[in-house]
Amino acid sequence: MNTRLHNELDLDAYWMPFTANRAFKSEPRLIESASGMMCRTDDGREVLDAISGLWCCNAGHCHPRIAAAIGKQAATLDYATAFQIGHPTVFRLAERIAAMAPDDLDAVFFTNSGSESVDTALKIALAYHQARGESSRTRLVGRERGYHGVGFGGMSVGGIGNNRKSFGPLLPGVLHLPTTYDHGHQAFSRGQPEWGAHLADDLERIVAVNHPSTIAAVIVEPFAGSTGVLVPPVGYLERLREITARYGILLIFDEVITAFGRLGASFAATRFDVVPDLITCAKGITSGTVPMGAVLARESIRATIIDNAPDAIELFHGYTYSGHPLASAAAMATLDVYEDEQLFERAAALAPVFEDALHALADKPHVKDIRNIGLAGAVELEPRAGEPGARAGTAFAEAFERGLLIRTTGDVIALAPPLIATPEHIETIAETLGDVLDGLR
Repeated sequence: MNTRLHNELDLDAYWMPFTANRAFKSEPRLIESASGMMCRTDDGREVLDAISGLWCCNAGHCHPRIAAAIGKQAATLDYATAFQIGHPTVFRLAERIAAMAPDDLDAVFFTNSGSESVDTALKIALAYHQARGESSRTRLVGRERGYHGVGFGGMSVGGIGNNRKSFGPLLPGVLHLPTTYDHGHQAFSRGQPEWGAHLADDLERIVAVNHPSTIAAVIVEPFAGSTGVLVPPVGYLERLREITARYGILLIFDEVITAFGRLGASFAATRFDVVPDLITCAKGITSGTVPMGAVLARESIRATIIDNAPDAIELFHGYTYSGHPLASAAAMATLDVYEDEQLFERAAALAPVFEDALHALADKPHVKDIRNIGLAGAVELEPRAGEPGARAGTAFAEAFERGLLIRTTGDVIALAPPLIATPEHIETIAETLGDVLDGLR
């Protein structure tokens, strides 16, 4: 840190999330401003954002149209409760998102984050089965290496051990599918691996052991992002859809990362042509500017819950800031930017360039695997003996010093540039990361 911030900031009070706090506060990295593809540090250096903030700034940073919409809304209506009261922008936003969604996912429930979206979707699934007279359907099925946020529901269906180990048994009765990733059969695949569709068939085993009348929902990420960009094998999602539909089990796609352009389409469900019963989203809905999330449900699910409830509150669930006016205004402006600047189409066109640049790193030192889908990719490194995660951690620090912001999880380097990226940005990302990899021990 520079002298000014050393004198101004006391770093102790802030307990940072998903951060090695002791290590950070001994060598802090601070970003003071950003615009477009670039962040600027406290000492004036520019850093190219290769991870869209945290998979969320799809339209880049500080887009003037989005910033203006937030400011105008703050000066007009700062807050309106979502309980028994509404405001016009949130209804317009819900209508617009429903129109973007595939098939009949026309019911939009607003939240404030991906974690809240996941817990909301799980509760909707349970309420739906209860409303239709199948209250025995209480089991939820997640997947190994899945990430579904940090609520107790999301942690329960998630499959990352470090996220679960400190918090007890979590929700009872939760089951897990195997991960879709197999290094021996899938390493260095470009896009979707050809091997692995049969891994979805483990759901048949789960159904047989537990009986379909006990299972409410299956939740998966179309591709698993936070665990290292694990791409679904060809035919895998289609197989899950087939099995869940046959047994009356709801299929939930966790699209917190994939929705709003990451795969060159509004939703991964559209990109893969597989329509679930519920979709969770967040992040790109406002391009990361104001916290917001949503759950999209089939109209038949909403109708079942509402039509079978007394003439009063039908679903006892919601948040103080559901559909917040500033978030709603930010989302409307963000969707305008996506449409007017054709960012989803731009992402689809840039994806092959990104794929080629990423796979060109295959021969760099310590590279174990490279994976990609749309504008998301991963470079997995061989771990240092007895030091899991250390090699990627070194890569993160070195990349930042060289002016590149990446994301690491374990020994996986994740990349997800904003949709406004150019081929020149992609080239810079690959060249800088290549230089970092050349210097790793």
